[in-house]
Amino acid sequence: MGLFDFFKKKSPEPSYDVTNLNVRNLNKGFILDYNLKSWEVTEVYRYDWGNNNFTDEYKLDSGDEVVYLHVEDDGELELTVTKPIKIRKLDEDIIDKTIEMEHPPKKLSYEGIKYFLHTDCAGYFNDVSAGKDDWEELIAWEYYDDEEENILTITQWGEREFDAVVGKVIKEFEISNIIPGN
Repeated sequence: MGLFDFFKKKSPEPSYDVTNLNVRNLNKGFILDYNLKSWEVTEVYRYDWGNNNFTDEYKLDSGDEVVYLHVEDDGELELTVTKPIKIRKLDEDIIDKTIEMEHPPKKLSYEGIKYFLHTDCAGYFNDVSAGKDDWEELIAWEYYDDEEENILTITQWGEREFDAVVGKVIKEFEISNIIPGN
């Protein structure tokens, strides 16, 4: 250690054990393996569902594909990997019907899979990666198939803005080789 090294600012210690990383520790810049590919966490989002219930979502980029890993840990870890879809592919009138009825249908079909409404939640969304504390209101409706292996979520942002994602429920062991970012 040189004389001037004493005055250098030390890097903050990570808030996780680098020898035992898991999906609860993910952050922007981390690398992980999933589905025979390596992925980089490019963005981090946080959802506040009230009553001190938060979930995290990570935008993962493999170079040729982008997916979203949703991590919910309310005593039991629940993981889903989803991709955005065009909401009108569910039903060309789904937005108008949802606004009129104040909720989407209880059953939906997409690519031959039947989904059933499981939960609806109002909450707030924050793009943690942006470094701001701007929270945006949303309403989310989660659908699962009979086996609860596939998930479809419709999200309403404001009066007429909707989006949808579809994907799979996964197990924690399917995510491996987590490496922290710089």
